Amino acid sequence: MMNSPTGNPCVDDLAREPARTTRSAWLAVGSIAVGTFAMVSTEFMPIGLLTDIARGLNVSDGTAGLMITMPGVLAAFAGPGLIVASGRLDRRTVLIALTTLLIASNLLAAFAPNFATMLIARLMLGLCVGGFWTFAPAAATQLVPEASKARAMSLVLAGVSAATVLGVPAGSFLGTLFGWRASFAVTGALAAAVLLVQLWLLPAIPPLRAIGARDLLTPLTRRMAQVGLLAVLFFIAGHFAAYTYLKPLLQQVFGLAPHSVSMLLLVYGAVGFIGTFLGGSLVARSVRGTTLLAALMLATALLLSTVIGSGIVAGAVVVFIWGVAFGLIPVALTGWMMEAVPDAPEAGQALLVSGFQVAIASGALIGGVTVDNYGISSAMVLSGALVLVAALIVGTLGRARGGAALATSSRSSSFSPE
Repeated sequence: MMNSPTGNPCVDDLAREPARTTRSAWLAVGSIAVGTFAMVSTEFMPIGLLTDIARGLNVSDGTAGLMITMPGVLAAFAGPGLIVASGRLDRRTVLIALTTLLIASNLLAAFAPNFATMLIARLMLGLCVGGFWTFAPAAATQLVPEASKARAMSLVLAGVSAATVLGVPAGSFLGTLFGWRASFAVTGALAAAVLLVQLWLLPAIPPLRAIGARDLLTPLTRRMAQVGLLAVLFFIAGHFAAYTYLKPLLQQVFGLAPHSVSMLLLVYGAVGFIGTFLGGSLVARSVRGTTLLAALMLATALLLSTVIGSGIVAGAVVVFIWGVAFGLIPVALTGWMMEAVPDAPEAGQALLVSGFQVAIASGALIGGVTVDNYGISSAMVLSGALVLVAALIVGTLGRARGGAALATSSRSSSFSPE
């Protein structure tokens, strides 16, 4: 028999146990991250397959657009509703149930005989979207030591960027080769694999406490949460008023050919993926600083797009800055709410989800009206102005002033407000 390093096998087993526990915890966080990847891929899958699905289910392209709108609307209500309904339920059970619902949504979409069935599948997805955004970040941070919470959160949110880079294009590619139904079937299979891993690795994740309907008002009574939600409305509305028209911007303003546009969209997603992990490190040092950096970078990219000129180099500069800012955004804003409401993080995330969805819908509407009436460059200026308002809110109202909530935050959170 081999000699143990210390000469005491019992001591050696105890020394190895933390390493095994840490490895299992990070694998569990990884399973939540891959689940987020599958969820976001499913959410935006119809964007690349919209005309194919419309043709296959005998509806117009405009009607088919409801596959994108309806899940977002439901998600805005699902986050707060699910957090109250879940009560003291183990978050392991909640996450497994959401992953199971994601599988069912994809399979129902894959075999949908008509558009009404497809909409039911997409409404099921809306529950998943609201639920994942509400529960996943807080659950992931409970699985790791205090010093690693920001990194765990950024890993989960990296699923968003990864889905942008790989998930949506891969779904479109599969749809081209094997039909749009195959794309949903493959994403459903990925979600099934995630479910098996979560059943194996996810430990019990008890909630800090049960959240009641009245508790959802808690973030609205905390100054820093109020500031964060106000900033989200301007920040995300400004982003999506412009992001919706990123492809036309590259084509019409920068004068790029289709293959160059495709390349820069891939670059956008790739640097966003990098920005998400960078955001995890930055948020651990300063939530406010990271949020302000993301806002200023995004405003710079939007306004720069109107004056930098045309061509691949100009387009690449704008896309690079915009992509990094895109990666920082979800980490910074999620970290902000976790810092602002450390005693009820899930309630904070639920309201953040609602704020995001309202801002996305508002931004897309504002951007569409502006583009139709004044052109893409005007939409970029308006979007940049909205994001600058968010930066002003963060830079002035977002300064910590030592209130009771913030004192609790500094004791309970690994994030720093300054």
